[in-house]
Amino acid sequence: MTSPIIQNPITEEEKAAGVKARRLAKRRWVLRGLVGVIVLVAIAWTLYYLLVARWYEGTDDAYVSGNVVQITPQIPGTVISIGADDNDFVRVGQPLVKLDPADADVALAKAEAALAQAVRRVRGLQSTVHSASADVAVREAAVRQARADYQRRQGLAASGAISNEELAHARDALTTAESALAAAQAQRTTADAQISGTQITNNPDVNAAAARVRAAWLNDQRTTLLAPVSGYVAKRTVQVGQRVQPGMPLMAVVPLKQAWVDANFKETQLTDMRIGQPVTLTSGVYGGSVKYHGRVEGLGIGTGSAFALLPAQNASGNWIKIVQRLPVRISLDPRELEKQPLRIGMSMDVEVNLHNRKGPMLSTQPPRHPVFSTNVFARNEAGADALIARIIKANAGAADQAPVAHAGGALAGMH
Repeated sequence: MTSPIIQNPITEEEKAAGVKARRLAKRRWVLRGLVGVIVLVAIAWTLYYLLVARWYEGTDDAYVSGNVVQITPQIPGTVISIGADDNDFVRVGQPLVKLDPADADVALAKAEAALAQAVRRVRGLQSTVHSASADVAVREAAVRQARADYQRRQGLAASGAISNEELAHARDALTTAESALAAAQAQRTTADAQISGTQITNNPDVNAAAARVRAAWLNDQRTTLLAPVSGYVAKRTVQVGQRVQPGMPLMAVVPLKQAWVDANFKETQLTDMRIGQPVTLTSGVYGGSVKYHGRVEGLGIGTGSAFALLPAQNASGNWIKIVQRLPVRISLDPRELEKQPLRIGMSMDVEVNLHNRKGPMLSTQPPRHPVFSTNVFARNEAGADALIARIIKANAGAADQAPVAHAGGALAGMH
């Protein structure tokens, strides 16, 4: 009968050593896998930077800006009507504020009366010239007669027919006639100097009075404040009954279709940024699903702190360098703004495509057209010219009706 084979039992130390060896092997594989993942991520990031990331610069420090057109009166007055309130849409030329026209109407009436007086005064000067010319003719006849009498008496006095006393009286009469002629000629010259080479319609006094009529007519028109541009009303502070002065801001009109974005990039991000580069933008109000497209219009010529009222001075011992930001203006597509309007001051996320680096960093040509303009204040003065021509015609008299047809053109050339 055989006995069973007895195996050597595994000790606790051997079990512990096996577990430790397996753990070390597993840890080595984990570390190798982690290193491999890090290497792959580094390679992927390097490839992404070389192929994509280095061609783009982005920032979320960007805000919507636009023209805020202030509505200010050009004449003093009392507000009697307000045509629009905050957030209302208004079109160019729409009345926004009306002032009491009473003072302007009175000033216009006074200017019209002054013009009529000026026309009649010029007519009087013309009559004075005619009267002075007639008086000179009479005085010349008197001088001729007095000279003839004196010459005739000289011959008689030489023959003893008349006394020397009578000859002296004839000489005195000639002197008196000549003095009267000189006075009449001086009076004619003075009257003629005031109207010489002019008609009623181009006389300086009439033109000055016509200019006052035009100014009063413009002030009367300015009692109604019109919208300079189409847009939305904001910052209304005016109230009915308020007494306003020229230059006082009453409200503002914001044309949202002409908005742009001011993006504040770090100075280290501007190395490859150029004017004309395409830009992609997103807004928080619409999210990433709505993208705006624009282009770089200009790079700021200084930081915000450089143009502050009290610029920062870094000439101190504890100076610390801080990376500055410069504003970059980005234009937006008007069609996209019309579909998805933005508001002034809203934040934007901006990404600039740097592939095209042929453009300049700063503008090299001056603007060829006005950046922003309106023709609302270019009042049509045809109404003022017609009023002036009508006043001149009514006061010039029948003898001066022919030149009145040119009054509008002659007076319009003054301004």
